[in-house]
Amino acid sequence: MSHVPEADMSTAPTPKLQVGELWKIYGANAERLIGDRNSAPDDAFLEKHGLFGAVRGVSFDVMPGELITLMGLSGSGKSTLLRAVSRLIEPSYGTLLIDGQDFLGASSQELINIRRHRLGMVFQHYALLPHRTVLENVALPLEVRGETLPSRIEKARRTIDLVGLGKLIGRYPSQLSGGQQQRVGIARSLVTDPDIWFLDEPFSALDPLIRRELQQELLRLQKIVNKTILFVTHDFDEAVRLATRIIVMEAGRIVQIGTPEDIVLRPKNAYIEAFTRNIPKANVVTIGAIARPAADETLNGVLPAQARIVDAAPQIIASSGTFGVETADGHRVGVIGTTDILPFLFSSPEKQAA
Repeated sequence: MSHVPEADMSTAPTPKLQVGELWKIYGANAERLIGDRNSAPDDAFLEKHGLFGAVRGVSFDVMPGELITLMGLSGSGKSTLLRAVSRLIEPSYGTLLIDGQDFLGASSQELINIRRHRLGMVFQHYALLPHRTVLENVALPLEVRGETLPSRIEKARRTIDLVGLGKLIGRYPSQLSGGQQQRVGIARSLVTDPDIWFLDEPFSALDPLIRRELQQELLRLQKIVNKTILFVTHDFDEAVRLATRIIVMEAGRIVQIGTPEDIVLRPKNAYIEAFTRNIPKANVVTIGAIARPAADETLNGVLPAQARIVDAAPQIIASSGTFGVETADGHRVGVIGTTDILPFLFSSPEKQAA
């Protein structure tokens, strides 16, 4: 059931995707019971009618070009939320806007067009057609939406080159490794040049080395294609490595939204702390976050505020000196030296979080 808010007339940039008070409820007569309401359901309503809320009152915005990871324990609702936001399953209540337009109110034909032209999806299981080559698998979405053969081939070849499989264009899925098959799946979802990219644990079935390689590949591709991405994972290391922001879910609700640094340094409760307890803080925290006010001291150079402690540490320790810390636009946020970073490099996770 779509409940669209009044348009925001402010001059702030429009989010690419807006999710408002979204619910996905299962149970006997759930659709009728929710449809009869003029306001959002609550836990008491669900209990009274014996319904189960897989997603409960979730709200968040995704800005253009942002990569947000959805994470939580098994059963937390992250994959259900992704499917509801992409309308692979229908939400029970709430609002979904794409570029400010009502997505839940789209007709069946409008929904088909949006999926063919504006949305891309990648899942854990590649679902490649075994009798089709890499080129033919990647070109399939273009074929479905009726593009000519020359156009399909040209776009598919270009996208296959983008994911580094140009030399394997004529192979069949059975002739590819798991990582190569997933690259084909990524290329197939990108070939239509979607605005929004939904990825549901796309690397979780791969071994750690290939998984890390594809994470790096995704970051490389994102710099090129600059998509708006919603990425489901249960791996906090993966979320930290990829995300602009992280959404942590529990029992269908959002527990915390923040940058990887926010989540690690300022967990809201014990549930969040459980995710971050074994994460080396130096791998997440930037030097800009711990820079101290400048004193009257000689600087050995300047370091970018967005650099992770683990990456900047060799240079800082080798110099035994102090560095200025600046943002990308040249704003000085403070200074940093060896004594500032040592607690993050050698202290236990419990002491770092203290």
